[in-house]
Amino acid sequence: MEASFSAIRNELQSRDALWRRIQLECQQFHTKLLKIREYKDTQETQIKHESSCVEHAEQLENKNTELLLLAQTQECQQEELSKIRNHVYREEQSHRSEQERMKTEISDLTEELHRQEITIATIMEKAGLLERQLKKELEIKDKLLAKQQLLDFQYKAIESENTHLKDIF
Repeated sequence: MEASFSAIRNELQSRDALWRRIQLECQQFHTKLLKIREYKDTQETQIKHESSCVEHAEQLENKNTELLLLAQTQECQQEELSKIRNHVYREEQSHRSEQERMKTEISDLTEELHRQEITIATIMEKAGLLERQLKKELEIKDKLLAKQQLLDFQYKAIESENTHLKDIF
């Protein structure tokens, strides 16, 4: 897409340079046209007196026609240049819109990632708390089990002693 923008921009610059050259030539032609018109006016007064200058007047008319054709060509090129500028403008607007859409999407994804990181941190914190609670409960159960085993051992010892005492009596 950047390459097409670059190509369009280069084409636009090339046509813009051509247009400026044509404008300069038109200005030169206009200057020449003014001079030619002055010359033509002078010649027309002389033509009234001299009939041999008819040929020169036709040349002036031909130059005038050429200038009019050149002016028309310049108008066509200006229209084409305007179309190219409009196209480039639309492409740039489209590119900007796409960039804005991508920025928004990246921003949304960044927000979502941030929320997920917060969720993960919260879960990890809760998991740590649960792990500590489980360790405490295991320690308590281990103590209770040890106590239970001690009581079982004492019970068996007492039971064994009772059995022995019953046997004696």
